[in-house]
Amino acid sequence: MSNFLGLIRFSHTVFALPFAGLACAWALAIPFGMEFRIGTVVLRILGVLICMVSARSAAMAFNRLVDANFDANNPRTASRHIPSGLISSKSAWYFFAACVAIFILATLLFLPNWLPTILSLPVLVWLCGYSYAKRFTSAAHLWLGLALALSPVCAWIALRGELLITEPLDILPAILLGLSITCWVAGFDIIYACQDADFDRSANLQSIPARFGVVGSLRIAAILHLGMWLVLILLPSLLPQLKLGVLYYSACGVVALLLARQHLIVNPKDLSRVNEAFFTLNAIISFGFTSLAALDAWY
Repeated sequence: MSNFLGLIRFSHTVFALPFAGLACAWALAIPFGMEFRIGTVVLRILGVLICMVSARSAAMAFNRLVDANFDANNPRTASRHIPSGLISSKSAWYFFAACVAIFILATLLFLPNWLPTILSLPVLVWLCGYSYAKRFTSAAHLWLGLALALSPVCAWIALRGELLITEPLDILPAILLGLSITCWVAGFDIIYACQDADFDRSANLQSIPARFGVVGSLRIAAILHLGMWLVLILLPSLLPQLKLGVLYYSACGVVALLLARQHLIVNPKDLSRVNEAFFTLNAIISFGFTSLAALDAWY
């Protein structure tokens, strides 16, 4: 079990899951226009949790499988579970299939809201398609950003999908939140990919660092993170129904400081602190921002 959790980097669930939780909190804070029993709400939130974990686990397992040869040839990743033999490809494929099955079955928890089940396969295709993106486009980082941006959008559909037929703009809060996530994730993924710029070029893989170099890539990442922050700052004025105030803007201030720190501790001549910028600071952003933004919408 420890090996499988390591295979899918389970700890990295902290990047997407809190934003799905924030979408749930916002979705419940805005009047539904229809009555739901508390049991239905609890069941749907449980479904969001199961779907998030299983879909991400499936996507990560698929990524490790299709990238196994590249990982084996990259000194930084040669010790990963499949190249090193800790987990066989056959076992990883079984694990992937189990996660897919759990994800699709879990969408039945949202019935009579049928949208999650209908959209389950397109979502999986997009999530798994990221694994091939670096083979043909340097915009793979944006692909990953959009993949994680699905977390609040899908959570919103799971809780309020019945309203979308008559009120399609009801999903706007989740879309704006997803836009900020796209910029955030693409930015820190570019920073992380700077470690592999030389390998990507030698392996004919496409990435922002391989195309623009480390210096140019860090600038692009900074622009994306500025975009994320601007979306968050503008969000309350675009979504007055959430009534966001002091707590939310305080969270935005903390996000700005943590994003700035990422770009201060990583520079073209010293990539030794990339992991701190990638995991530690972004985990704080994810949990800290979503907690305060959820509380503000309710109180």
